[in-house]
Amino acid sequence: MTRAAEPALTSAVAAEPVIDPARIPRHVAIIMDGNGRWAKSRGWIRTRGHERGAETVRAITTESVRLGVKRLTLYAFSSENWSRPAHEVEVLMRLLERFLRQELPVLQENGVRLQAIGQLARLPERVRRTLDGTIAATAANTRMVLSLAISYGGRDELVDAARAIAREVAAGTLAADDVDADAFQDRLYAGRCPFGADQVDLVIRTAGELRMSNFLPWQAIYAEFVSAAAFWPEFTVADYHACLADYQRRERRFGGVCAR
Repeated sequence: MTRAAEPALTSAVAAEPVIDPARIPRHVAIIMDGNGRWAKSRGWIRTRGHERGAETVRAITTESVRLGVKRLTLYAFSSENWSRPAHEVEVLMRLLERFLRQELPVLQENGVRLQAIGQLARLPERVRRTLDGTIAATAANTRMVLSLAISYGGRDELVDAARAIAREVAAGTLAADDVDADAFQDRLYAGRCPFGADQVDLVIRTAGELRMSNFLPWQAIYAEFVSAAAFWPEFTVADYHACLADYQRRERRFGGVCAR
């Protein structure tokens, strides 16, 4: 009697998505959500989630460089975050300062140029000094820009750009008829990206959230949006690849008509 063949075993782990290296987004922006909830779900204080989240930043930054992303913008601290409890804000500022110091060798090794966007004058002086030092130390790097949105609000950025234009028009250094999209781009916090990645191609938000939350309203106007279920501290390179695969499955028409 012939023994029936046993059913093939199936893996409980989903296969790694295939990423097309020719269709990597030039500019990826990430809203790093869920640090506090991740910590709370484990019975820990919220700030422990922020500490763990810094490790994810390192992993996603280095993977972005490897894949060929030219600009990675991370929403690190919003202008609204200043209203959080003073102790949490102080911990976040200490973590930022520590990150800037500890990650400098990693940034240099990977050819990453650091940039910061936001109302940086609101940062504590010691943090601003460390930030400025890290930006200067990485200024010659050419593989990717890591843009940290710190004390950042999208509406603040638009208002500040409009004010800059208004001052120049009033001073006679800029003609009102010359105010166009390029002029506005030039007066945003980051100005022009040296690697030609001004506009965001892909926005990722972790923790299953679906809001843009005042993040890059000018730059992300045509971006694809992907929501990832994982909290930021547990967001892995495999999760990142899944988001990129989702992006690559989409047809980006920019208001045009599909060729099919």
